[in-house]
Amino acid sequence: MRARLMARVHATTRRLTRAGEAGMTTAEYAVGTVAAVAFAALLLVVVKSGPVKSALTSIIVGALGT
Repeated sequence: MRARLMARVHATTRRLTRAGEAGMTTAEYAVGTVAAVAFAALLLVVVKSGPVKSALTSIIVGALGT
């Protein structure tokens, strides 16, 4: 009887450990996604600023030769 109980406890521990690791992977992806969105927002603010916008416009106009 004790051996069966220990086997059930061991099986439950393994199952919970695997489930906990799967949740950590999801959390890591969520943190990575939030970081990527924050970086994209920062990049958008920089690109839309006046000096950068005029510099990019002059580069594009010069490349097109118009």
